[in-house]
Amino acid sequence: MPSLDSVPVELWIAGILALYMAWAIGANDVANAMGTSVGSGALTIRHAIIVAALLEFLGAFLAGGHVTDTVRKGMIDMDMVSQEQLICGMLAALASAATLLMGATWLGLPVSTTHAIVGAIVGFGAAGIGMEAVNWPKVGQIVVSWLTSPLLAGGIAFGIFQFTRKMILDRSEPLAQVRKIGPFFFFFVFFIVGLVTLFKGLKNLNLDLNFPEALLASALLGLLGAGLGTFFIGRVSTGEADPEHRFDQVERIFVVLQILTACAIAFAHGSNDVANSIGPLAAISSAVSGSELASKAPVAPWMLAIGGIGIVLGLASWGYRVMETVGKRITELTPSRGFAATLAAATTVVVASRLGIPVSTTHTLVGAVLGVGLARGIGAIDLRVVGSIMVSWVATLPISAVLSIFFYFFFKGLLTP
Repeated sequence: MPSLDSVPVELWIAGILALYMAWAIGANDVANAMGTSVGSGALTIRHAIIVAALLEFLGAFLAGGHVTDTVRKGMIDMDMVSQEQLICGMLAALASAATLLMGATWLGLPVSTTHAIVGAIVGFGAAGIGMEAVNWPKVGQIVVSWLTSPLLAGGIAFGIFQFTRKMILDRSEPLAQVRKIGPFFFFFVFFIVGLVTLFKGLKNLNLDLNFPEALLASALLGLLGAGLGTFFIGRVSTGEADPEHRFDQVERIFVVLQILTACAIAFAHGSNDVANSIGPLAAISSAVSGSELASKAPVAPWMLAIGGIGIVLGLASWGYRVMETVGKRITELTPSRGFAATLAAATTVVVASRLGIPVSTTHTLVGAVLGVGLARGIGAIDLRVVGSIMVSWVATLPISAVLSIFFYFFFKGLLTP
Protein backbone atom coordinates (compact mmCIF):
# COMPACT_ATOMS: atom_id res chain seq x y z
CA MET A 1 0.00 0.00 0.00
CA PRO A 2 1.36 3.49 -0.82
CA SER A 3 2.29 5.92 2.00
CA LEU A 4 -0.77 7.59 3.49
CA ASP A 5 0.36 11.08 2.44
CA SER A 6 0.46 10.09 -1.22
CA VAL A 7 -2.90 8.28 -1.34
CA PRO A 8 -5.29 10.05 -3.76
CA VAL A 9 -8.59 11.22 -2.31
CA GLU A 10 -10.46 8.87 -4.66
CA LEU A 11 -8.68 5.88 -3.11
CA TRP A 12 -9.44 7.09 0.43
CA ILE A 13 -13.14 7.33 -0.44
CA ALA A 14 -13.02 3.94 -2.17
CA GLY A 15 -11.40 2.29 0.86
CA ILE A 16 -14.04 3.67 3.21
CA LEU A 17 -16.88 2.64 0.90
CA ALA A 18 -15.35 -0.84 0.39
CA LEU A 19 -15.31 -1.28 4.17
CA TYR A 20 -18.94 -0.10 4.29
CA MET A 21 -19.86 -2.57 1.53
CA ALA A 22 -18.03 -5.43 3.26
CA TRP A 23 -19.87 -4.55 6.49
CA ALA A 24 -23.17 -4.71 4.61
CA ILE A 25 -22.21 -8.08 3.11
CA GLY A 26 -21.45 -9.42 6.58
CA ALA A 27 -24.71 -8.10 7.99
CA ASN A 28 -26.92 -9.54 5.25
CA ASP A 29 -25.31 -12.16 3.04
CA VAL A 30 -23.06 -13.92 5.54
CA ALA A 31 -25.93 -14.35 7.98
CA ASN A 32 -27.62 -16.67 5.47
CA ALA A 33 -24.92 -19.30 5.81
CA MET A 34 -25.50 -19.62 9.54
CA GLY A 35 -29.21 -18.78 9.66
CA THR A 36 -30.37 -22.40 9.47
CA SER A 37 -27.87 -23.46 12.15
CA VAL A 38 -29.22 -20.79 14.51
CA GLY A 39 -32.85 -21.49 13.68
CA SER A 40 -32.49 -25.23 14.30
CA GLY A 41 -30.69 -24.68 17.59
CA ALA A 42 -27.46 -26.27 16.34
CA LEU A 43 -25.61 -23.06 17.22
CA THR A 44 -26.41 -20.04 19.34
CA ILE A 45 -26.25 -16.67 17.59
CA ARG A 46 -23.02 -15.90 19.43
CA HIS A 47 -21.36 -19.15 18.39
CA ALA A 48 -22.64 -18.79 14.82
CA ILE A 49 -21.12 -15.32 14.59
CA ILE A 50 -17.76 -16.61 15.88
CA VAL A 51 -17.68 -19.59 13.51
CA ALA A 52 -18.87 -17.64 10.48
CA ALA A 53 -16.57 -14.70 11.21
CA LEU A 54 -13.52 -16.98 11.36
CA LEU A 55 -14.34 -18.91 8.19
CA GLU A 56 -15.52 -15.90 6.20
CA PHE A 57 -12.35 -13.97 7.07
CA LEU A 58 -10.12 -16.94 6.23
CA GLY A 59 -11.99 -17.44 2.96
CA ALA A 60 -11.69 -13.77 2.08
CA PHE A 61 -8.06 -13.27 3.12
CA LEU A 62 -6.52 -16.61 2.14
CA ALA A 63 -8.53 -17.48 -0.96
CA GLY A 64 -9.92 -14.10 -2.04
CA GLY A 65 -7.66 -14.03 -5.08
CA HIS A 66 -4.80 -12.02 -6.51
CA VAL A 67 -7.01 -10.61 -9.26
CA THR A 68 -10.71 -9.86 -9.17
CA ASP A 69 -13.57 -8.82 -11.41
CA THR A 70 -13.68 -5.05 -11.57
CA VAL A 71 -17.13 -5.11 -13.14
CA ARG A 72 -18.90 -8.15 -11.79
CA LYS A 73 -19.80 -10.83 -14.33
CA GLY A 74 -18.76 -8.71 -17.32
CA MET A 75 -21.70 -6.34 -16.99
CA ILE A 76 -20.04 -3.35 -18.74
CA ASP A 77 -18.10 -3.04 -21.99
CA MET A 78 -14.77 -1.76 -20.69
CA ASP A 79 -13.76 -0.42 -24.12
CA MET A 80 -16.41 2.30 -23.72
CA VAL A 81 -15.38 3.44 -20.22
CA SER A 82 -13.06 6.35 -19.46
CA GLN A 83 -10.91 6.57 -16.34
CA GLU A 84 -13.14 9.24 -14.80
CA GLN A 85 -16.30 7.26 -15.53
CA LEU A 86 -14.81 4.09 -14.04
CA ILE A 87 -13.76 5.80 -10.80
CA CYS A 88 -17.06 7.62 -10.27
CA GLY A 89 -19.04 4.54 -11.34
CA MET A 90 -17.28 2.17 -8.96
CA LEU A 91 -17.65 4.60 -6.06
CA ALA A 92 -21.34 4.84 -6.90
CA ALA A 93 -21.62 1.05 -7.11
CA LEU A 94 -20.15 0.58 -3.64
CA ALA A 95 -22.26 3.32 -2.06
CA SER A 96 -25.55 2.24 -3.64
CA ALA A 97 -25.18 -1.53 -3.15
CA ALA A 98 -24.12 -1.09 0.49
CA THR A 99 -27.00 1.30 1.18
CA LEU A 100 -29.52 -1.13 -0.31
CA LEU A 101 -28.07 -4.03 1.67
CA MET A 102 -28.24 -2.12 4.93
CA GLY A 103 -31.85 -1.14 4.29
CA ALA A 104 -32.73 -4.79 3.59
CA THR A 105 -30.85 -5.91 6.71
CA TRP A 106 -32.72 -3.39 8.86
CA LEU A 107 -35.95 -4.99 7.58
CA GLY A 108 -34.52 -8.49 8.15
CA LEU A 109 -34.75 -9.36 4.44
CA PRO A 110 -32.08 -11.61 2.86
CA VAL A 111 -31.08 -10.22 -0.55
CA SER A 112 -28.30 -11.07 -2.99
CA THR A 113 -25.10 -9.07 -2.59
CA THR A 114 -23.99 -9.93 -6.10
CA HIS A 115 -27.31 -8.76 -7.55
CA ALA A 116 -27.01 -5.52 -5.59
CA ILE A 117 -23.55 -4.72 -6.97
CA VAL A 118 -24.55 -5.82 -10.49
CA GLY A 119 -27.65 -3.60 -10.38
CA ALA A 120 -25.46 -0.71 -9.27
CA ILE A 121 -23.01 -1.26 -12.14
CA VAL A 122 -25.89 -1.48 -14.63
CA GLY A 123 -27.28 1.80 -13.27
CA PHE A 124 -24.11 3.85 -13.63
CA GLY A 125 -23.29 2.15 -16.93
CA ALA A 126 -26.65 2.95 -18.51
CA ALA A 127 -26.83 6.53 -17.18
CA GLY A 128 -23.18 7.55 -17.30
CA ILE A 129 -21.91 5.71 -20.38
CA GLY A 130 -24.90 4.63 -22.43
CA MET A 131 -27.44 1.82 -22.68
CA GLU A 132 -25.29 0.06 -25.27
CA ALA A 133 -22.46 -0.31 -22.75
CA VAL A 134 -24.53 -2.68 -20.58
CA ASN A 135 -24.40 -6.42 -21.20
CA TRP A 136 -28.17 -6.92 -21.21
CA PRO A 137 -28.06 -10.71 -21.90
CA LYS A 138 -26.14 -11.05 -18.62
CA VAL A 139 -28.87 -9.07 -16.86
CA GLY A 140 -31.36 -11.55 -18.31
CA GLN A 141 -29.37 -14.46 -16.90
CA ILE A 142 -29.52 -12.90 -13.46
CA VAL A 143 -33.29 -12.46 -13.71
CA VAL A 144 -33.59 -16.15 -14.64
CA SER A 145 -31.50 -17.04 -11.58
CA TRP A 146 -34.27 -15.62 -9.39
CA LEU A 147 -36.12 -18.82 -10.32
CA THR A 148 -33.31 -21.33 -10.89
CA SER A 149 -31.57 -20.77 -7.54
CA PRO A 150 -34.50 -21.35 -5.15
CA LEU A 151 -36.18 -24.01 -7.32
CA LEU A 152 -33.06 -26.14 -7.67
CA ALA A 153 -32.13 -25.84 -3.99
CA GLY A 154 -35.73 -26.28 -2.84
CA GLY A 155 -36.13 -29.48 -4.87
CA ILE A 156 -32.90 -30.96 -3.52
CA ALA A 157 -33.77 -29.99 0.08
CA PHE A 158 -37.24 -31.52 -0.30
CA GLY A 159 -35.69 -34.79 -1.48
CA ILE A 160 -33.01 -34.92 1.22
CA PHE A 161 -35.47 -34.29 4.03
CA GLN A 162 -38.04 -36.75 2.68
CA PHE A 163 -35.32 -39.40 2.49
CA THR A 164 -34.20 -38.58 6.03
CA ARG A 165 -37.73 -38.74 7.34
CA LYS A 166 -38.58 -42.00 5.58
CA MET A 167 -35.35 -43.82 6.38
CA ILE A 168 -34.71 -42.50 9.91
CA LEU A 169 -37.20 -40.20 11.62
CA ASP A 170 -40.38 -42.17 10.86
CA ARG A 171 -38.90 -45.53 11.88
CA SER A 172 -39.69 -47.17 15.19
CA GLU A 173 -35.99 -47.21 16.13
CA PRO A 174 -34.54 -44.04 14.61
CA LEU A 175 -31.24 -44.25 16.51
CA ALA A 176 -30.56 -47.74 15.17
CA GLN A 177 -31.37 -46.46 11.67
CA VAL A 178 -29.08 -43.47 11.94
CA ARG A 179 -26.27 -45.79 12.99
CA LYS A 180 -26.75 -47.71 9.74
CA ILE A 181 -27.28 -44.77 7.40
CA GLY A 182 -25.40 -42.02 9.24
CA PRO A 183 -21.94 -42.84 7.82
CA PHE A 184 -23.33 -42.39 4.29
CA PHE A 185 -24.61 -38.95 5.29
CA PHE A 186 -21.15 -38.09 6.62
CA PHE A 187 -19.59 -39.34 3.38
CA PHE A 188 -21.88 -37.15 1.27
CA VAL A 189 -21.36 -34.09 3.48
CA PHE A 190 -17.56 -34.35 3.33
CA PHE A 191 -17.77 -35.08 -0.42
CA ILE A 192 -19.86 -31.97 -1.05
CA VAL A 193 -17.68 -29.90 1.31
CA GLY A 194 -14.68 -30.93 -0.80
CA LEU A 195 -16.35 -29.97 -4.06
CA VAL A 196 -17.65 -26.65 -2.70
CA THR A 197 -14.15 -25.78 -1.50
CA LEU A 198 -12.46 -26.82 -4.74
CA PHE A 199 -14.97 -25.24 -7.11
CA LYS A 200 -15.78 -22.09 -5.16
CA GLY A 201 -13.53 -21.61 -2.15
CA LEU A 202 -10.08 -22.28 -3.58
CA LYS A 203 -10.43 -21.39 -7.25
CA ASN A 204 -8.42 -18.21 -6.70
CA LEU A 205 -5.42 -20.18 -5.38
CA ASN A 206 -4.86 -21.56 -8.89
CA LEU A 207 -5.30 -25.19 -7.90
CA ASP A 208 -5.47 -26.68 -11.37
CA LEU A 209 -7.51 -29.79 -10.61
CA ASN A 210 -9.61 -31.10 -13.46
CA PHE A 211 -13.07 -32.48 -12.79
CA PRO A 212 -12.04 -36.16 -12.32
CA GLU A 213 -9.22 -35.11 -9.96
CA ALA A 214 -11.63 -32.94 -7.96
CA LEU A 215 -14.09 -35.83 -7.71
CA LEU A 216 -11.33 -38.20 -6.54
CA ALA A 217 -10.02 -35.76 -3.92
CA SER A 218 -13.56 -35.12 -2.65
CA ALA A 219 -14.34 -38.85 -2.57
CA LEU A 220 -11.25 -39.47 -0.43
CA LEU A 221 -12.39 -36.69 1.88
CA GLY A 222 -15.80 -38.35 1.93
CA LEU A 223 -14.29 -41.66 3.03
CA LEU A 224 -12.51 -39.82 5.84
CA GLY A 225 -15.85 -38.28 6.80
CA ALA A 226 -17.57 -41.68 6.80
CA GLY A 227 -14.91 -43.01 9.17
CA LEU A 228 -15.28 -40.04 11.49
CA GLY A 229 -19.06 -40.38 11.30
CA THR A 230 -18.93 -44.05 12.26
CA PHE A 231 -16.76 -43.15 15.26
CA PHE A 232 -18.98 -40.24 16.30
CA ILE A 233 -22.26 -42.14 15.93
CA GLY A 234 -20.81 -45.04 17.91
CA ARG A 235 -20.22 -42.69 20.83
CA VAL A 236 -23.90 -41.68 21.03
CA SER A 237 -25.35 -43.52 24.00
CA THR A 238 -28.16 -46.01 23.43
CA GLY A 239 -31.63 -44.88 24.35
CA GLU A 240 -34.07 -46.77 22.16
CA ALA A 241 -36.18 -47.72 25.16
CA ASP A 242 -36.66 -44.10 26.15
CA PRO A 243 -39.10 -42.56 23.67
CA GLU A 244 -38.52 -39.09 25.13
CA HIS A 245 -34.83 -38.92 24.24
CA ARG A 246 -34.30 -41.12 21.20
CA PHE A 247 -35.00 -38.28 18.78
CA ASP A 248 -32.74 -35.94 20.77
CA GLN A 249 -29.86 -38.33 20.21
CA VAL A 250 -30.60 -38.57 16.49
CA GLU A 251 -30.77 -34.79 16.20
CA ARG A 252 -27.37 -34.49 17.95
CA ILE A 253 -25.84 -36.28 14.97
CA PHE A 254 -27.53 -33.93 12.53
CA VAL A 255 -26.20 -30.96 14.53
CA VAL A 256 -22.65 -31.98 13.61
CA LEU A 257 -23.56 -32.56 9.97
CA GLN A 258 -25.32 -29.22 9.69
CA ILE A 259 -22.46 -27.25 11.22
CA LEU A 260 -19.96 -28.88 8.86
CA THR A 261 -21.92 -27.91 5.75
CA ALA A 262 -22.58 -24.40 7.06
CA CYS A 263 -18.85 -23.93 7.60
CA ALA A 264 -18.12 -24.97 4.02
CA ILE A 265 -20.62 -22.45 2.67
CA ALA A 266 -19.18 -19.71 4.89
CA PHE A 267 -15.60 -20.31 3.70
CA ALA A 268 -16.62 -20.49 0.03
CA HIS A 269 -18.77 -17.38 0.42
CA GLY A 270 -15.92 -15.41 1.98
CA SER A 271 -13.53 -16.34 -0.82
CA ASN A 272 -15.97 -15.41 -3.58
CA ASP A 273 -18.28 -12.63 -2.44
CA VAL A 274 -15.51 -10.53 -0.93
CA ALA A 275 -14.98 -9.50 -4.56
CA ASN A 276 -18.25 -7.58 -4.35
CA SER A 277 -16.56 -5.12 -2.00
CA ILE A 278 -12.92 -5.18 -3.13
CA GLY A 279 -13.55 -5.56 -6.87
CA PRO A 280 -14.59 -1.91 -7.30
CA LEU A 281 -11.80 -0.90 -4.87
CA ALA A 282 -9.22 -2.75 -6.99
CA ALA A 283 -10.61 -1.12 -10.13
CA ILE A 284 -10.29 2.37 -8.63
CA SER A 285 -6.79 1.65 -7.30
CA SER A 286 -5.72 0.47 -10.74
CA ALA A 287 -7.29 3.51 -12.43
CA VAL A 288 -5.78 6.16 -10.15
CA SER A 289 -2.34 4.57 -10.57
CA GLY A 290 -2.59 5.14 -14.30
CA SER A 291 -2.81 1.47 -15.27
CA GLU A 292 -4.69 0.43 -18.38
CA LEU A 293 -8.38 -0.14 -17.71
CA ALA A 294 -9.33 -3.82 -17.82
CA SER A 295 -12.03 -6.22 -16.66
CA LYS A 296 -9.61 -7.69 -14.10
CA ALA A 297 -7.46 -5.84 -11.57
CA PRO A 298 -4.74 -6.92 -9.11
CA VAL A 299 -5.74 -7.21 -5.47
CA ALA A 300 -3.34 -6.18 -2.73
CA PRO A 301 -3.36 -7.89 0.71
CA TRP A 302 -4.61 -4.68 2.35
CA MET A 303 -7.70 -4.82 0.13
CA LEU A 304 -8.43 -8.41 1.20
CA ALA A 305 -7.97 -7.33 4.81
CA ILE A 306 -10.53 -4.52 4.36
CA GLY A 307 -13.00 -7.02 2.90
CA GLY A 308 -12.43 -9.62 5.59
CA ILE A 309 -12.56 -7.17 8.52
CA GLY A 310 -15.69 -5.47 7.16
CA ILE A 311 -17.50 -8.80 6.74
CA VAL A 312 -16.71 -9.77 10.34
CA LEU A 313 -17.87 -6.39 11.71
CA GLY A 314 -21.13 -6.52 9.77
CA LEU A 315 -21.88 -10.06 10.86
CA ALA A 316 -21.16 -9.29 14.51
CA SER A 317 -23.19 -6.07 14.62
CA TRP A 318 -26.30 -6.74 12.53
CA GLY A 319 -26.11 -10.33 11.30
CA TYR A 320 -28.69 -11.54 13.82
CA ARG A 321 -31.49 -9.78 11.92
CA VAL A 322 -31.24 -11.86 8.74
CA MET A 323 -30.27 -14.99 10.70
CA GLU A 324 -33.60 -14.77 12.48
CA THR A 325 -35.55 -14.45 9.21
CA VAL A 326 -33.85 -17.37 7.45
CA GLY A 327 -33.61 -19.60 10.50
CA LYS A 328 -36.88 -18.95 12.32
CA ARG A 329 -39.45 -16.88 10.44
CA ILE A 330 -39.82 -18.85 7.18
CA THR A 331 -40.49 -22.24 8.78
CA GLU A 332 -39.69 -24.08 12.00
CA LEU A 333 -36.33 -25.85 11.79
CA THR A 334 -34.79 -28.75 13.70
CA PRO A 335 -31.19 -29.93 13.19
CA SER A 336 -32.32 -32.62 10.72
CA ARG A 337 -34.37 -30.09 8.73
CA GLY A 338 -31.62 -27.49 8.92
CA PHE A 339 -29.11 -30.10 7.77
CA ALA A 340 -31.26 -30.94 4.74
CA ALA A 341 -31.52 -27.25 3.82
CA THR A 342 -27.82 -26.48 4.28
CA LEU A 343 -26.65 -29.59 2.43
CA ALA A 344 -29.08 -28.82 -0.40
CA ALA A 345 -27.71 -25.29 -0.69
CA ALA A 346 -24.12 -26.57 -0.81
CA THR A 347 -25.06 -29.21 -3.39
CA THR A 348 -26.80 -26.59 -5.52
CA VAL A 349 -23.70 -24.39 -5.46
CA VAL A 350 -21.60 -27.34 -6.70
CA VAL A 351 -24.04 -28.38 -9.43
CA ALA A 352 -24.61 -24.82 -10.63
CA SER A 353 -20.88 -24.03 -10.65
CA ARG A 354 -20.14 -27.12 -12.71
CA LEU A 355 -22.98 -26.49 -15.18
CA GLY A 356 -22.35 -22.74 -15.43
CA ILE A 357 -25.81 -21.86 -14.13
CA PRO A 358 -25.91 -18.43 -12.46
CA VAL A 359 -27.17 -18.86 -8.89
CA SER A 360 -27.27 -16.66 -5.81
CA THR A 361 -26.11 -18.09 -2.49
CA THR A 362 -28.84 -16.11 -0.75
CA HIS A 363 -31.61 -17.33 -3.04
CA THR A 364 -30.23 -20.87 -2.83
CA LEU A 365 -30.33 -20.98 0.97
CA VAL A 366 -33.82 -19.44 1.18
CA GLY A 367 -35.07 -21.86 -1.49
CA ALA A 368 -33.63 -24.79 0.44
CA VAL A 369 -35.40 -23.70 3.64
CA LEU A 370 -38.64 -23.42 1.64
CA GLY A 371 -38.12 -26.94 0.27
CA VAL A 372 -37.76 -28.35 3.78
CA GLY A 373 -40.87 -26.48 4.87
CA LEU A 374 -42.89 -27.76 1.91
CA ALA A 375 -41.93 -31.34 2.82
CA ARG A 376 -44.13 -30.81 5.88
CA GLY A 377 -46.94 -29.12 3.94
CA ILE A 378 -47.68 -25.57 2.79
CA GLY A 379 -49.07 -24.75 6.25
CA ALA A 380 -45.58 -25.10 7.72
CA ILE A 381 -44.41 -22.00 5.82
CA ASP A 382 -45.12 -18.37 6.71
CA LEU A 383 -46.23 -17.15 3.30
CA ARG A 384 -46.20 -13.48 4.34
CA VAL A 385 -42.50 -13.67 5.15
CA VAL A 386 -41.82 -15.53 1.91
CA GLY A 387 -43.77 -12.92 -0.06
CA SER A 388 -41.73 -10.08 1.47
CA ILE A 389 -38.49 -11.88 0.61
CA MET A 390 -39.58 -12.46 -3.00
CA VAL A 391 -40.50 -8.79 -3.44
CA SER A 392 -37.09 -7.76 -2.07
CA TRP A 393 -35.35 -10.04 -4.59
CA VAL A 394 -37.16 -8.52 -7.55
CA ALA A 395 -36.59 -4.99 -6.22
CA THR A 396 -32.85 -5.43 -5.64
CA LEU A 397 -31.67 -4.72 -9.19
CA PRO A 398 -33.83 -1.67 -10.00
CA ILE A 399 -33.40 -0.01 -6.58
CA SER A 400 -29.65 -0.52 -6.64
CA ALA A 401 -29.52 0.85 -10.20
CA VAL A 402 -31.48 4.00 -9.29
CA LEU A 403 -29.33 4.63 -6.20
CA SER A 404 -26.22 4.14 -8.32
CA ILE A 405 -27.32 6.78 -10.83
CA PHE A 406 -27.73 9.29 -7.98
CA PHE A 407 -24.35 8.46 -6.44
CA TYR A 408 -22.63 8.45 -9.84
CA PHE A 409 -23.55 12.05 -10.56
CA PHE A 410 -22.86 12.98 -6.93
CA PHE A 411 -19.27 11.68 -7.10
CA LYS A 412 -18.83 13.09 -10.59
CA GLY A 413 -19.72 16.54 -9.31
CA LEU A 414 -17.57 16.08 -6.21
CA LEU A 415 -14.40 14.82 -7.90
CA THR A 416 -14.51 16.47 -11.32
CA PRO A 417 -12.84 19.93 -11.44
